[in-house]
Amino acid sequence: MERTDPELIKAVLGGDTASFEPLVQKYLPRVFATARRYARRESEVEDIVQEVWLKSFQKLGTFRGDAPFEHWLMRLTVRTCYDFLRSHQRNRETSFTELNDSETDWLERFVADPAGASDEADGAKQLVQRLLEQLSPPARLIITLLEIEDRSVKEIAQITGWSVPLVKVRAFRARAEMRKLLAKIAREKYL
Repeated sequence: MERTDPELIKAVLGGDTASFEPLVQKYLPRVFATARRYARRESEVEDIVQEVWLKSFQKLGTFRGDAPFEHWLMRLTVRTCYDFLRSHQRNRETSFTELNDSETDWLERFVADPAGASDEADGAKQLVQRLLEQLSPPARLIITLLEIEDRSVKEIAQITGWSVPLVKVRAFRARAEMRKLLAKIAREKYL
């Protein structure tokens, strides 16, 4: 019979470190999926995931059990991703003259008719990913949690430890930063 998360955690805290392995196996796909939203290269994703599991093992004693282990782990994962973004902030500017055909087609439709450009188009998705890579760490985190993962402001506040008003302010600023980047792309491409 499969042991529950609380049983596994109790065993690990009691000295049975092998009981941590089933937790890793169970939640590894979710941790990888989350890390992939924040890092560019697979090696960076692997570094983040390794850091998450190291921190989770080291901090397992701080897990109070008020919420499911998965919530605690995902909060730790998002914070680790955010720390990664802040510590690896480099000049993320790339030349927008290197847009692929799909991105260029969507951008042309957007410039001609912003309301009529479908956000479901492949070019739009690729362009959004390109924009996300250039956002500041707080902006990228907020846009990813709010718009891509479709989390509420309250959930984001709980995950990040920020206040609800701060989340709202950062969301406003992140959207403005994204609009500014999109306008820059349009200027570079069509002026």
